[in-house]
Amino acid sequence: MEAQGFSLTDDLGKSIQFNRNPNRVISLAPNITEMLFKLNKQDILVGNTTFCYYPEEAKQVNKVGDLLTVNYERIIELNPDLILLTVEGNQKSVYDKLVNLGFNLFVSNPRDYNGIKKTYLDMGKIFDRQEFVEMEIAKWDSTFNYIEKEAVSFTPQTVMILVELNPIMVAGKNTFINTYIETCNMNNFAEDLLLNYPVFSREVVIERDPYIIVYPSSGKENIKTLTDMYPEWSSLSAIKNNRVLFVDRDLYFRPGPRFIEALEDFYYKLLAVMKVRHK
Repeated sequence: MEAQGFSLTDDLGKSIQFNRNPNRVISLAPNITEMLFKLNKQDILVGNTTFCYYPEEAKQVNKVGDLLTVNYERIIELNPDLILLTVEGNQKSVYDKLVNLGFNLFVSNPRDYNGIKKTYLDMGKIFDRQEFVEMEIAKWDSTFNYIEKEAVSFTPQTVMILVELNPIMVAGKNTFINTYIETCNMNNFAEDLLLNYPVFSREVVIERDPYIIVYPSSGKENIKTLTDMYPEWSSLSAIKNNRVLFVDRDLYFRPGPRFIEALEDFYYKLLAVMKVRHK
């Protein structure tokens, strides 16, 4: 690193000065933890959350709380020189408390593909892995551009990506999750709403009748999971025509280094569904 260090602007618009590479880091978000492991910087990760369980080794790191509650005493004991947070994953009260305790913080807020790349580039700069990150992003861009180009052949259809089944919460247009939909030339079920994660009634879902339903799964759920909860959904075209895509929640809902893997998975699942449609 250059002797004079460097400064970076985080996603809150704050300029953060780095005089050296941090060597005791706490991550309060799963996507950031994944990035640190991808950068091969897990040895400086002294703390993370109970939601940071990928990769497997992340489970062994000291736990300082979950997404809602933080053990400040434990953080003080671990004495980090940098704490990494996200806007969506961490509460403002946590941020304010950590500021008051005098810790150095860096906040990310990836809302789309470019936002994810910025976070990764920021991590690369902070941990002196810029060249590696740039090479990774070049691979990402290649896959992203290929999918975007190929998906033009899809006839746009409405996609409802469920975040929770009860209540019926879906991913809105102002989330990074919407990037899957847009990149694959589809329409968001909730694109007319400003809320990031709007909640719908079971009746409105029937009225809007999404062409494709995406459901985050642990591997055990199936279409019956949906119809057991909402029997009247049996009339939905997506259910009647077997256009329900079951996806890995952690893979799809973390704006981290596996985002492109999720996008690729989504594209090929869509491809299979759209081909069935033309038979």
